Order: sequence, then structure tokens, then C-alpha cells
Amino acid sequence: MNHHNTPQEEPAEHLRFAAYLSKLEQVADADEAGLVSEVLTDPDQTMAQSAVLRHLDRRATDLPHGPAYEPWTESMTQATIRYPLLTRRLREWSLLRAITLGRLWHQDALLESSDWLQRKAAAASNSDAIEILAERGRTKRIRNTARITLKQQRSR
Repeated sequence: MNHHNTPQEEPAEHLRFAAYLSKLEQVADADEAGLVSEVLTDPDQTMAQSAVLRHLDRRATDLPHGPAYEPWTESMTQATIRYPLLTRRLREWSLLRAITLGRLWHQDALLESSDWLQRKAAAASNSDAIEILAERGRTKRIRNTARITLKQQRSR
């Protein structure tokens, strides 16, 4: 029997993950925190948190300059309060937003942030943050990205 030609059934957690992403993309703002909380009750916590993390990343990207960002962050922080990875990602989105918009932020917060945030900030437009990361970014990749971004900014 040739097992390569038989259709393989999609694992249940993959199907739930896709369904959660679809629901999260379509949820009304008023129902979003409830749906996030519901997704986080899934027994497969890795999958559930991954789905919510993707949702947070998508929404934070859609909302960075508008007035809806702060209330959304507060709502999502309450819904994810028991999940350190998710609450950290929300804090880091807020830090990136402050850096990008030229608002008050602290160098230590940037230097203590995850590689994910440092890579994002190194490729952003705030030259103060980029200079800090070019010198003191956590990884060689982050420092190089920041240096390239600085060169591009200076050549404009």
C-alpha cells in the first residue's frame, strides 16, 4: 500500500487554529475581548496562544496611529492577563508605537525588549532608537539592521 497517495486528515488543532483565526478576523470590536478569552480556553495552549498572538499582531498593525489603540490595548491586556507572552507582546507593541510616533519612551525598555521588537524598531524611522540598537542591540542581526537603516536614512 502506498501511503503517499492517501489523503491525510488535517489534525484537529490545525482546523481549530484556522477557525479561530477566521473568527478573530471577523469579530466585532465589542465582542473581541470575549472571543480572545474563549480562544484561550482551548486545551492546546500553544495553539490557542499562537492564534491570539497572530490576532494581536494584525490588530496592532491596523491601529497604530488611531485613537482606538489605547482602549483596544487595555481591553486586550485584560483578556490576556494570565498569559505572559501575550501581555508582553502588547507592551512591546505599545513601546514600538511610542517610538514610531516620537512619543516618550525609555532606552532601557527598548534594550530589555525581545529580539522581535528590537528587529522591528531597528527597521523603523526613529533615528534615536535606531542609533541605540546599532550600538547595543541584542544580536548581530539587530545591530546590522539598525546600521543599514541609519545609512539609508542618511543617504536620503
